[in-house]
Amino acid sequence: MTLVQNRLLPLSGNKNWPVAFLILLLAACSPKVQKTATKKPELSKVENETEKKPASKFTQANISLLLPFRLNEVKLKTAVKADVERSAMAIDFYQGFKLGVDSAAASGLNFKLNVFDSRENNARLDELVEEGKLAGSHLIIGPVFPDGLKHMSGYSISNNVPLLSPLAATHPGEFNNPNLISVINNIDLHVGKLATYIAKHYSPANTVVVLINPKGADDDVMAAPIRAHFKDSKQPFLFQEFASVFTMETRLIKNKKYLILVSSSDRKFVVPTIDKLIKMKNAGLNVDLFGHPDWIRQNYNTDKLQALHTALTSSYKVDYSSAAVNIFIRRYRKAYNFEPGEYAFKGFDIGFYFAKLLATHGPHYMEYLTREKYKGLHNTFSFSRDSKLGFINTHLMLLRYQDFALKTIE
Repeated sequence: MTLVQNRLLPLSGNKNWPVAFLILLLAACSPKVQKTATKKPELSKVENETEKKPASKFTQANISLLLPFRLNEVKLKTAVKADVERSAMAIDFYQGFKLGVDSAAASGLNFKLNVFDSRENNARLDELVEEGKLAGSHLIIGPVFPDGLKHMSGYSISNNVPLLSPLAATHPGEFNNPNLISVINNIDLHVGKLATYIAKHYSPANTVVVLINPKGADDDVMAAPIRAHFKDSKQPFLFQEFASVFTMETRLIKNKKYLILVSSSDRKFVVPTIDKLIKMKNAGLNVDLFGHPDWIRQNYNTDKLQALHTALTSSYKVDYSSAAVNIFIRRYRKAYNFEPGEYAFKGFDIGFYFAKLLATHGPHYMEYLTREKYKGLHNTFSFSRDSKLGFINTHLMLLRYQDFALKTIE
């Protein structure tokens, strides 16, 4: 079973639901612990069953969840939906996470889930540490933003407790924490996926790799590893870099295949870039486009992206034709009277996978993190370990626009 400090009731769906939700969250401050019964999970297609049972002496796993509900910024007496919409990500993640832990609890282990409002405030994190709220945790999930993760790294190291980064794509080198678990792929992994695909599917003899980099601070985050990889003296591809495709147009080489890698996710830059590439393609340019990972969240013209054979790397993709996904959606609707968002799927996969590891292997579950892969509702977890950077999920997908939808090609 799952022991939680606050059990969320099904939401009514009316305009007053945010106030009711916040009141329920505030109840987490109460010392009263409620039990929530769990049923045998239906998500068998995403569960990797094993005959090994948890150690008999290990009867309860303690998980601490730090999410930015930001309750301190809301006045409950006057709150309306708009006041707490900025907390929607935290709510969605929490609700999916709890369903995941509940599913894993069917293995027989009890879970104590401690949910805290991180408030996006390091002083608040210090309060939780000083008051001993995180003591005894077998796993700490969050904070979700890099600054909070950096702040909690000292506690994670000194207490030898795993600290899981659930949503940040920040390179783990910025945290210097060997106990860090990075679920979201950093940009170096995205570039590595692109480079591997290009080397496998294109001929260096007739291919030009072009980096389009407008040289903004955010743009260079992706541009730097692309440049480092393709400028390597051992790379066989001809590599060029331009600030825009308009500049590139004056330097075209005849009878070459062009692979355009755009390092920007600025819509004001991307839209005219796509439009120009369409014109160049119509004029005879043989071109394939590779976009920034953030494009998957943005709305660009699908017809044009498909015409350019556009491909994107992504950490996640929800297959709504999957039986397991639809079972989860029905469970989420039944529990909360709302549709699950992106963060609910992320929360479920993280909650189920790590709770299942704890239920199967007990307090030594981290020894199995690199051994046990997991194909979830939105992503696959395949962790590698670095003695300085911690545990890194290395699984990535390459998606291409085909039949007016993003489809996995590798």
